Amino acid sequence: MEPNRSRARSALALAALLGLAGATHFNRPKYYDAIVPRALPGTPRQWTYASGAAELAVAAAVATPRTRRLGALAAVALFVAVFPANVKMALDFRDKSPKARALAYGRLPLQIPLVAWAWKVAKASP
Repeated sequence: MEPNRSRARSALALAALLGLAGATHFNRPKYYDAIVPRALPGTPRQWTYASGAAELAVAAAVATPRTRRLGALAAVALFVAVFPANVKMALDFRDKSPKARALAYGRLPLQIPLVAWAWKVAKASP
């Protein structure tokens, strides 16, 4: 596969992941409400909807060639910004089933390849 086509596919896959994640914030908000760090001002639902909207906006930016680089850089920032919620989830799931704990703990190192993927998309975009 030619390099430009491969880069475009990678960017569109990242956009799809972000779009799907953003949509779930509106379809299943209680799940996200539970992992919003309580130190944040406002209600967990406000943060759930705001982060979902941010993911949808970033997905649209990554999907559009003209805004792809900026969108991918925003994705890097977004993946870093949601890390505290993943830490809270891991801490909250310490007493859950082994499967639930594995999912919660697995989210922590998953942020690294997500950040790297978004960075790679940004670097490959004009």
